[in-house]
Amino acid sequence: MNTSLHRRSLAVCATLALTGLVLSGLSGCSASLLPKPPPAAARYLLDAGASPASAASSPSPRAAVALDAPVLVVAQPSAAPGYDSVHMRYQRQPQQLEAFAFHEWVEPPARLLAPLMVRALQDTNAFRAVLLAPTAGTGALRLETELVRLQQDFNAQPSAVRLTLHAVLIATDTRRVIASRVFDATAPAGRDNPVAGVAAAQQATQRVLTDLALWTQQAAQRAAAP
Repeated sequence: MNTSLHRRSLAVCATLALTGLVLSGLSGCSASLLPKPPPAAARYLLDAGASPASAASSPSPRAAVALDAPVLVVAQPSAAPGYDSVHMRYQRQPQQLEAFAFHEWVEPPARLLAPLMVRALQDTNAFRAVLLAPTAGTGALRLETELVRLQQDFNAQPSAVRLTLHAVLIATDTRRVIASRVFDATAPAGRDNPVAGVAAAQQATQRVLTDLALWTQQAAQRAAAP
């Protein structure tokens, strides 16, 4: 009787041990069969920063700003549908926007443009202050902008990035439109990949900002002329 019980105990132990080995093997297989998480997306800015040459050179002294110069309020830029997210857009077919899977902007590009606009407008020395809305301060002028387009076009060879910005300068007290203009810049990417597209987008951004700052300065001066 004791021998029979002993044999049964050994059989149970052997079964449990075999079951454990099978379960551990299945666990290992299931872990290896699970899909790997996708790699984190690379994230980019529209500001390329100062070039080494410009950083090494001594900055020129800033001209004094006139005491009667207007204060300019820069509204947060809006974005056309399709460009109001962090997705980095490209185009292979007319009227069809696509997005890179593993490359994106740090923030929606319209938001990235806002501080760059303020900096470019400040550098003109044409305004007593340049304020980014929302702000507690008030200004005689308000600049409203819309990002109409920012995309890498693969129909061109090599691909190119096109940036289009619509700007409206408004007199704050009367809401009168002083001037309105569409700015458009295209920069070749050099290579047909998103990293080259980022560099091209930064070039196009600098061109548009340079033109925008000069245009805003001249429009404000014409509005102030008697």
